[in-house]
Amino acid sequence: MVRLAVDEYPLEACGLVAGPPDADGTAGDDGSAWYPCRNAAESARVYTIDPKDHLWAELDADDHDLAINAVVHSHTHTEAFPSPTDVASAPDPDWHYVIVSLKNETPDVKSYRIVDGEIAPESFEIT
Repeated sequence: MVRLAVDEYPLEACGLVAGPPDADGTAGDDGSAWYPCRNAAESARVYTIDPKDHLWAELDADDHDLAINAVVHSHTHTEAFPSPTDVASAPDPDWHYVIVSLKNETPDVKSYRIVDGEIAPESFEIT
């Protein structure tokens, strides 16, 4: 995730994460598959996951009995905190929203839940 953000700089990078669904079929919390996606917006300020990449990720995840459960994108000039645009475009309250900030020399990675416009930071572990 961080490598993609650095490689795509000065544009925002984006991708999807999938993992095993919970017993009730909702998106689980573990991520075992990473799907780098093209930023169709080709912007340093916003991202739009390329629809073809999104479809490919959904189909591949489904083929492996996984569910998309997180979206990752970079902030090239701001902190690793959801912007108003991020909050407005958050597609699924079950998803994790991971942001890689490249504002400082060392990338900063943080994760959030966004439900009904409310932002809740969450802890996570990359293994």
